[in-house]
Amino acid sequence: MDALSDVLRTMRLKGGVFLRGHFTAPWCLSVDVSPQTYAPFFGETADVIPYHFVVEGHLQVGTPDGVRLDLGPGDSVLFTRNDQHLLGSDVNRRAEPAGRFSRSGPGGLLYIDLDGPGDLTRIVCGFLAAERVAGNPVLSALPPVLYLRAGDNEAAAWMQSTFQYAAEQIGAGRPGSATTMSKISELLFVEAVQRYVDTLPEGATGWLAGMRDPYVSRALALMHGNLRRAWTVEDLGREVGLSRSALGARFGEVMGMPPMQYLANWRIHAAAHELLANARSVAQVAEDVGYESEASLTRAFKRVMGAPPATWRRQRLQADSPG
Repeated sequence: MDALSDVLRTMRLKGGVFLRGHFTAPWCLSVDVSPQTYAPFFGETADVIPYHFVVEGHLQVGTPDGVRLDLGPGDSVLFTRNDQHLLGSDVNRRAEPAGRFSRSGPGGLLYIDLDGPGDLTRIVCGFLAAERVAGNPVLSALPPVLYLRAGDNEAAAWMQSTFQYAAEQIGAGRPGSATTMSKISELLFVEAVQRYVDTLPEGATGWLAGMRDPYVSRALALMHGNLRRAWTVEDLGREVGLSRSALGARFGEVMGMPPMQYLANWRIHAAAHELLANARSVAQVAEDVGYESEASLTRAFKRVMGAPPATWRRQRLQADSPG
């Protein structure tokens, strides 16, 4: 398994509650997805990523720090930090809170209808929840706003047609349509991440930049693919075709830390994921992620997470219970 797939797997992405918007200009809404909105569905320990997909018409998007985007049919935007933002026919207008206008429709789907004299815009809004555990490298490496333009490539065109179909099913109140949209939302996020990696400039640093470096990406794939192995920098260098010192220098330059520090961090992250994802014992999890004993995992886990593995799992499962 490549490193990006492994990290995405541990994020445990889940699609959120969706909103159908039907607007005619002029209009401007302020969107703030608060914990009170998503906690009943995801618990309190999720990183939430709101997104908006334009089914018809045109949409302006704005953020407090000055980002301005113009979206057309098939375009979508994701907010990886769940920052407050503006949506509208003109985001320079006075904004009204979106919650003021939302109503519950068939099957619990929220909707907003704002009627004006101008052009029609139809959008589908929702949010993804990603499991919040120690040091998720993808979320920390992404920019606050991801913009996917419909015509950029063949994958975008496929995403556009699929999303539009699911949006029509939701708008018609078809049973199971929200579940379909939830799965498509996960694909939307993966496509957004892959697209962002493809656009990184030469010389970029950080975890996602490591995906484009042939030596660093191979070293990451080896570590993620076999956490049980007692890796050394010399072992990794031999596998990727670099000397120990050359790999250490290259990995540190791109990733911002030595290979063994990264491996130690990821083992804690992987252990946290396994503790939440299944009922395996702490000793079994320790073996799975490359620790020699339950005691060695417990010491490292408590140092990073603030509690022993069993205690941390119990507290998190209680906090994750929706409602």
